[in-house]
Amino acid sequence: MCNLETEGTKHGCGTRKLRKIDCGSMYCIHSSHHSRNCMDCHCERYFGPDAKEIITFTTTEYCPSCQYWFKGGAQRR
Repeated sequence: MCNLETEGTKHGCGTRKLRKIDCGSMYCIHSSHHSRNCMDCHCERYFGPDAKEIITFTTTEYCPSCQYWFKGGAQRR
């Protein structure tokens, strides 16, 4: 299971991701060792706990890119 290092403002949708730590497993969909041609993929789809997290500010608002999708912009298209 791959992990992330995160830093920045913790929004209601998550935090800013800095770097992925690759677990090297062929059964992890986020790993560079996972087959691109995995036909019946029942592989691990979630990241593990953050390896390192630095929160500089916390807010319940969505980040700018998620606001469009969660606050109605996508429905208007």
